[in-house]
Amino acid sequence: MTTTTVAGPTYREMLHPEQLPPAIRRQALAASADELDPVNLFNITWRGPDSRIRHVVLPKQLTGVDANIVVLTGRWFPSGSHKVGPAYTTLVEGELSGEIQPGLSTMIGPSTGNFGIGVAYISKLKGYPAIVIMPEDMSEERYQRIRQYGGKLDLTPGSESDVILVLERTQHYKKAPRNKILAQFELLPNYRFHRYVTGRSAMEAAQPYGNGRVAAFVSAPGSAGTIAAGDEIKARFPECMVCALEPKECSTLFNNGRGTHRIEGIGDKMVTLIHNVLTTDYIGLIHDDDCVAGLELLDRRRGLLERTLGMEPKALDNLEGIFGISGICNILGAIRLARHLHLAPNDNVVTIATDGFDRYPSVLANLEKRRGPLDDTRLTDWFDEIFRGGDPRDFLDVRPAEEKDRLFGYKEQVWSNFGYSHAYLESMKSQSFWDGEFAKIREVDEAVSAGR
Repeated sequence: MTTTTVAGPTYREMLHPEQLPPAIRRQALAASADELDPVNLFNITWRGPDSRIRHVVLPKQLTGVDANIVVLTGRWFPSGSHKVGPAYTTLVEGELSGEIQPGLSTMIGPSTGNFGIGVAYISKLKGYPAIVIMPEDMSEERYQRIRQYGGKLDLTPGSESDVILVLERTQHYKKAPRNKILAQFELLPNYRFHRYVTGRSAMEAAQPYGNGRVAAFVSAPGSAGTIAAGDEIKARFPECMVCALEPKECSTLFNNGRGTHRIEGIGDKMVTLIHNVLTTDYIGLIHDDDCVAGLELLDRRRGLLERTLGMEPKALDNLEGIFGISGICNILGAIRLARHLHLAPNDNVVTIATDGFDRYPSVLANLEKRRGPLDDTRLTDWFDEIFRGGDPRDFLDVRPAEEKDRLFGYKEQVWSNFGYSHAYLESMKSQSFWDGEFAKIREVDEAVSAGR
């Protein structure tokens, strides 16, 4: 196995950084002030300096539902998003197999934003050049962050829902042996990171609340890495309902719909290769502008919300800056699913805030340009529509066998065009495939430890 000159954590150490050698843990915590210090690789974790899972529980005055809505917050990861975790594990597993070699390989990151930022960041810390392929109509803040880390951009036509063009462009890069594709949509380190690190972190975050169990896990699939956390939650709480969210404007999983939308990071017109549809119970639709307007309310108009809801001033200050567009989508989906399932006060719904507000000022500027001045009356009406609204017809139960067959059919339709055999795609119809991929974590961790 080929090792790299820059060491990093095992899967277990990303779940439990407090178990790192004390000297490395101290160095990593100190390095958080300088994000380009390579020891920040050991800060890839959901935990804060106090070793607790970073999360918030939304006030029930805000959510309007009985269940506890527990939100893991990803903005504190190095580079500002939890997508840095799969970028790291995919690169490291490539090093361990010898496919990625220091001094020889260039990292190629197909993405719509946060994973691409993660690829540029991890490549910078580990000494590789990086090229990020992404659509040309994403937020300007995403492009700036990639350039900040030294990554080059190759922009394809369209927006979030045109990611298939990104995959097609990726085929061009495969022709040069030096280019190594960190393919988040199809490589299993993405699944392994989220099933193990995110899934177990989600259960720990929920443990102090309600009955300590997880009644539902909600995530909008982009690459469908994050929703793999549901596999680990179901392994412990089989009754947990896993819900995948989509933009209502691009309802591919729901009814093979197509269209453009504004929820950056999700809704990519496909069933990704690494999406284990066996463990997805519901598909939910969220209007894209509900997410943009919801971000405006929770980040910029918290005072208005506090007055509207009869809360103490600054009661929502702990929510400042911790949500992005897809995070609001996940929150709205969690609230509406809790209402749809009639969940009780002891029930916990866990979801994810992938990144923070810092990537979306340009998106909110566009909101006012599109929809006119945002006075208090209009914003209050929006709150009622967004946080108290939702249509039960926007949830589809995909537990029946015919729904699984339909989703598998979508997957094969896409991925057979990218070189995956019918036999391989058929193997994904068994949970043993996914459990086998998950079990590789032990071997990877042993190899990473031996290489340090």
